Amino acid sequence: MSATAEDADQNSPAARLGFRPDMVVQELGWDEDVDDDLRASVEQVIGAELVGGDYGDVVDAVMLWWRDDDGDLVDSLVDSLTDLAVGGCILLLTPKVGRPGYVDASDVAEAAPIAGLATTTTQSACPDWSATKLVTPKSARGTKR
Repeated sequence: MSATAEDADQNSPAARLGFRPDMVVQELGWDEDVDDDLRASVEQVIGAELVGGDYGDVVDAVMLWWRDDDGDLVDSLVDSLTDLAVGGCILLLTPKVGRPGYVDASDVAEAAPIAGLATTTTQSACPDWSATKLVTPKSARGTKR
């Protein structure tokens, strides 16, 4: 890969969100409203296609697209942990303020610890979606789930 292409990958939305080559990334909550450019960026950086909920093997990260009317956030976060490797992360993608399905940050802050997760960062993922990175707290990583 040329230095220019490598630099472009480092500045891609996926790279800014923490995705790296050779990661296995599971996508949950896909619907017609997801950002296809972000999805393509992730696939380009990891060098593979995203895997679905029926993957059945360990994944390094989960991309969870979530909207306000999608049901119970705690349940979905717990379900997202099913295939997640120890030390992996969940990238919770929610619509930005003013977009259909907007999820208030306080809802995420309340749901994460109930699901056994800690919120680390929130940033813009793409024009219509924000990304909140959720991880298993360090104190809980050595325990069995």
